[in-house]
Amino acid sequence: MSDILPPEFFTHPGPSPHAATAELRAKCPVHRINIPPGAQAYAVLGNRVVEQAFGDSRLTKQVENLPDPYRDKAADNSLLVIGNLGFADPPKHTRLKRPISRAFLPGTVARLRPRIQDIVDDLIDAFPESGEIDLLSAFALPLPLITICEYLGIPVEDRPLFQEWSYVLSQDPLQHPEADLKRASREFRGYFTELVAERRTYLRNDLLSELIRARDADVLSEDELLSTILLLIIAGHKTVANMVGNGTALLLRHPGQLAMLRTNPELTPSAIEEILRYEGSAAWASLRVAAEDMQLSGVDIPKGSFVHLSLSSAGHDPQVYDDPERFDITRSPNRHLSFGHGTHFCIGAPLARLQGEIAFMTLLRRLPQFELAVAPEEIVWISDSSLSRGLEALPLRLRGRLPR
Repeated sequence: MSDILPPEFFTHPGPSPHAATAELRAKCPVHRINIPPGAQAYAVLGNRVVEQAFGDSRLTKQVENLPDPYRDKAADNSLLVIGNLGFADPPKHTRLKRPISRAFLPGTVARLRPRIQDIVDDLIDAFPESGEIDLLSAFALPLPLITICEYLGIPVEDRPLFQEWSYVLSQDPLQHPEADLKRASREFRGYFTELVAERRTYLRNDLLSELIRARDADVLSEDELLSTILLLIIAGHKTVANMVGNGTALLLRHPGQLAMLRTNPELTPSAIEEILRYEGSAAWASLRVAAEDMQLSGVDIPKGSFVHLSLSSAGHDPQVYDDPERFDITRSPNRHLSFGHGTHFCIGAPLARLQGEIAFMTLLRRLPQFELAVAPEEIVWISDSSLSRGLEALPLRLRGRLPR
């Protein structure tokens, strides 16, 4: 194990973090890291060790098991953690997941295909026939936000509010300024407390009504209801937006792969898996803490230590992937960990994949030519999130737009 890695390794990996992690991973798959600053913490970089850690019951996600003073700080942001699947172990995790699990089964999600297609086409219809756009603000961000708002049954016209709340509340609660988190949490709570009370008077056939029924049947507490809504908006928003932005940038950096996908749209599901492996929507898995003294890959990890699982590094491990730095939309097999593994596998993965498939197929069908409107080195990656792996913007120059 090398010297303790600085916080910048976690929060500011730069445009291509894979070379840095490759050297470290080759030395040892587990390293000390100074994040949160001053805490006992470890970064897990090897694919097989990351997968093992996902299923290790000694690694807890419940806030109650956090060491002081982080437990109190997390508890101050109760809406973020009380009913959040990402901060729960079984059996609590199982109870929280049950009310929403059926809504995200592949067969259930597939029924959304016509509506998602309409959303995608409506967004593309608003593009100029030729000229410049930011694909993130014009397409990648609104697509999943409109989709999850409609699926939940909440007013889509309020989505600018959700976009702001999602941005702030998706930050690491142990690192982001408390004032911002508390303000956004207070505003979110006020909005949805009022909406839930209004919806209770006339329940509908939507996911929000289903969650209200679970609350009224004492399956969820009121805070757990609000936290579940928050989780669905954040997870359903950022994951897809990053996937579309990262994937488009990757295809433009690999014109041969882009041409292959244009010619063979049936490769889109395979291309999405390669995008997720190569430049997934999250660089790191969410919070884990050692509930007891333990070892990972021969490295001693004391009780109370933070354990950070690098999804980015796991996706580039040569022990699992042949020539991992090659971006290959035909790669098979391509079993990656970008949606997690085991109990905490992302429940929204089928919906994210469906949106990605429709988005890429429609963009490439309706936009016969597009290119970066800036030099590749001018693309800016998000640098203030410890979890999200995505772009600040993706300026494109369009040359024509076909009808739907």
